[in-house]
Amino acid sequence: QVQLVESGGGSVQAGGSLRLSCAASGRTFSTYTMGWFRQAPGKEREFVATISWNGVDIYYADSVKGRFTISRDNGQNMVNLQMNSLKPEDTAVYYCAARTTGWPSMNFLDYDSWGQGTQVTVSS
Repeated sequence: QVQLVESGGGSVQAGGSLRLSCAASGRTFSTYTMGWFRQAPGKEREFVATISWNGVDIYYADSVKGRFTISRDNGQNMVNLQMNSLKPEDTAVYYCAARTTGWPSMNFLDYDSWGQGTQVTVSS
């Protein structure tokens, strides 16, 4: 199983930016599809962004399109989520996830390894 550790969460005012990072263990990170999901209190876990093993195929939730950017560095075993123009509705725990076999997916059930999550709080 892949070990994933997120960092970079915090509190920011609306309109601000945060950059989340996820460090992954394992020699075969470069073959994994990676994703970011989030979960707000009382709500279901929802898809944010996903990126294919080679960074070519990228998909975003409509709610973050144009504001968030997912990227990866296979040499460093890292996946990042740059979040700009943050809104209060972006407040949630953000999770990094790995899909060790398969193409990018918006379904959290397709991912087999998860980080512990990092809190993002956006105040108005």
